[in-house]
Parts: sequence; C-alpha cells; structure tokens
Amino acid sequence: MGWVRSKRGSKGIFFIALNDGSTIKNVQIVGEDQNFDEETVKLITTGACLKVVGTLVESPAAGQASEIQAKEIEVLGACDNTYPLQKKGASWEYLRTVAHMRPRTNTFGAVLRIRHNMAMAIHTYFHEHGFYYFHTPLITASDCEGAGNMFQVTTKNLYDLKKDDQGKIDYSDDFFGQQVALTVSGQLEGELGATALGQIYTFGPTFRAENSNTPRHLAEFWMIEPEMAFYDKTDLMDLEEDFIKYCVRWALDNCRDDLEFLNKMVDKTLLERLEGVLKESFVRLPYTEGIEILQEAIKNGKKFEFPCQWGDDLASEHERYLVEEHFKKPVIMTDYPKEIKAFYMKLNEDGKTMQGTDVLFPQIGEIIGGSVREESYDKLMAEINRRGMETEKLEWYLDTRRWGSCPHAGFGLGFERLILFVTGMQNIRDVIPFPRTPKNCEF
Repeated sequence: MGWVRSKRGSKGIFFIALNDGSTIKNVQIVGEDQNFDEETVKLITTGACLKVVGTLVESPAAGQASEIQAKEIEVLGACDNTYPLQKKGASWEYLRTVAHMRPRTNTFGAVLRIRHNMAMAIHTYFHEHGFYYFHTPLITASDCEGAGNMFQVTTKNLYDLKKDDQGKIDYSDDFFGQQVALTVSGQLEGELGATALGQIYTFGPTFRAENSNTPRHLAEFWMIEPEMAFYDKTDLMDLEEDFIKYCVRWALDNCRDDLEFLNKMVDKTLLERLEGVLKESFVRLPYTEGIEILQEAIKNGKKFEFPCQWGDDLASEHERYLVEEHFKKPVIMTDYPKEIKAFYMKLNEDGKTMQGTDVLFPQIGEIIGGSVREESYDKLMAEINRRGMETEKLEWYLDTRRWGSCPHAGFGLGFERLILFVTGMQNIRDVIPFPRTPKNCEF
C-alpha cells in the first residue's frame, strides 16, 4: 500500500512507482491492461493511494532489483488533476505554499526521516551519558534572552482591556494574574534541574517574535538545551564537540539512502562535508584572535557586508569565513565581549569578556550557543544591575545562587539548524514540516 509517485505505460503494460513513505526508494508495480478494469486503470494517477496484491520478483530491467507483478489493484484514494505535486520540478517557494502536501515529495520525505533520526540520536546520546530529560514550561513570565521578542499569552478580551491609573494594562483578571508569554528558551529552568539532578537536557519548542525573514530564522522552532553541574569551559567544549559528532555519525549510519539522495539532488558536497566533520578536531578560538584573523583578511582584500571590530557581534558571513575559508573545519569560538552576551554568562578575570562557547559550522554559522554560567550571587547581581534589569521576576532564578550554588554550564542547539547542516538544505523553512514565520501561520 502506498501513494503513486508516477505511472507510465506502453503496449498494454503499465508501470507504477509506489511509495509508502518509509524509504526514499519506490517499488515498481507492473500490470497488464488486460487484467484490470479500464476505470480502475484511469484512476491510477500521480498522488493516488493504492493497495496492490501481487508477486515480488527479480526485476529484469535496470533501475531496481525487484518489482511486483500486480494481480489485484484497489484504489483506496483517487486523486484529481488539481493535485499540486505532479511529476515535474517544483521550486522551494512553490512547495512552501503547499506545505501540507510537500512531505509526499522525495526530498521532503528524506528530510523528515532524517529529522526523526536526529531526534532519536539526541535522546539516545543524552540517555547514554547519564542526562535526564527535563521538561521546562512553554508558558513563562521570564524573558531568558532579555530581548523582549516574545509572543504574549492571554485570555483577556483584547477589545476591552482593563487598565490601571497609569494607563498600563491590568493583568490581575488574566488567567495567570500576570503578563506571560511563550518561552524563548528553557535554559533558566534547566539550570534548576541541573542543580538537582546533575545533568539534564531539554528538547522542545521555543518561540521568538522576531520580525526576521532570513533563511536561518523561524518564529517557532525546537531547541535542545543541556545544563550540567560541575562543568568548566573545557568540559563544555568537549561535550559540544562530542555531541554534535555523535549526531552526524548517527545520520551517516542510519540515513544513508536519504543522504545519498540529497547529496545527488540538493547538495553534491553533503556527504563529503558530513564525513569531514568526523575527521577533524574542532578549532578552539578566542574571540579576540578571531577578530584579528578577520581584520587581517580585510587588509588582504576580503570584503564583508558588516563591520568587524573588537566588540562587534559577529555576523554569519564572519563566522562562515573562519570555518569555510580560514580553518576549513568547525570552530568553537570562546570568550566574547560581555557587552554582546547574556547576563548569566561567567565573567572572565579580565572583566571584559565572558566564557561563551559558540560552535560555528560550515554553511550555517553558529549552530550551538553555550557558556559557563555565573555561579556567584554577587557577580550575577552586579551584572544584572549594570544592565538595568528588573530582578522581580528573576528571584526564583537567583535562589540557585543563594542556596547551594555550584559551577555549571550549558548550551543551546537549534534543532532545525542541525537538520539544515545534515540535509544540505538551504532554507530553515524547508526542514520543519509547517514553518511559522512573519505573516505566515498556514496549515
């Protein structure tokens, strides 16, 4: 049983390529016109769903090792001529307009099977390494990143908002009695888990209300965020490298047919790039040295769209230059200026840089963002006050520094960015079944 990818015929014989979604490879069905009702044969069109009874035999023709000689064919679901996935090339942009149907294409079937395998790899890795799967809330009152780009969650009547004397919205009659939003990260709650269970990881949806239409951004995406007690910066970098190599190795071991298809149809350097990640040790590069390399490249004629001075947040073009052109291998960049990093990162002794550990990958740029967390209550409070942040909603988080604080570290991996790298796809909207982006919430 499966869906018709294509049908052709000649001299009283027809050939059907049938696929049930479990593999990139179709099974060829061979039938003779004389053995089937004419109306049934007419209904066998691209996209139709069939049940076939027949004999599996060695195929005499090139292209497949075996085929099914059909004895009975039942059309379980006919498909009219408006079916959007006819046997012809279709652009990525067009397929996004029919995202509810595109999983039936060869490319998206391959991507989604790899996506499943990457999820299995992630859970298996952490389970085997003594981590506990920790479920952090999707609805939260805290803004982990401090950027404010959050989707508000409310039961209030937006046409009749109750306001206080200062004209601000009064949330006392809202469901939670306060302003809440969809989470941008499970990290802060994850740290609580690490200080109780030792090593935890989260794996769930996160949401950013950022008006960004780049090929690297989604409004709804999945994040993997491990947090580990008693880790220092070296421990963290070792984990980041080992974890991502494990995922790539899993893909090569378990998704070979789909990767070979994508290597042929989407990115002819895909397999070479994946295998290359496993061969090389990642470069560990302080931010300051990275800036020096980039400025030297500019002196030698390299053109970048964005500025590149010490203190600048590196753009994707800078990250990719370091990875793809200078080192030609993945890079873990460390020790960023404190002005461009989050409040919770551990400050270095120089007072200017923080112990961030971001993994930069070819074609992607940043694929992992991590850091050692500041475990000192006094130092964390000093940083919060320096940034003018409100502590009222962070009291529960600060308790981890008041009561039995410990050295700890963690990182976040955007799941879709991992899938981008492993599949060779070019747009993040094409590695999630139903992308959510500005002005788009279809299907």
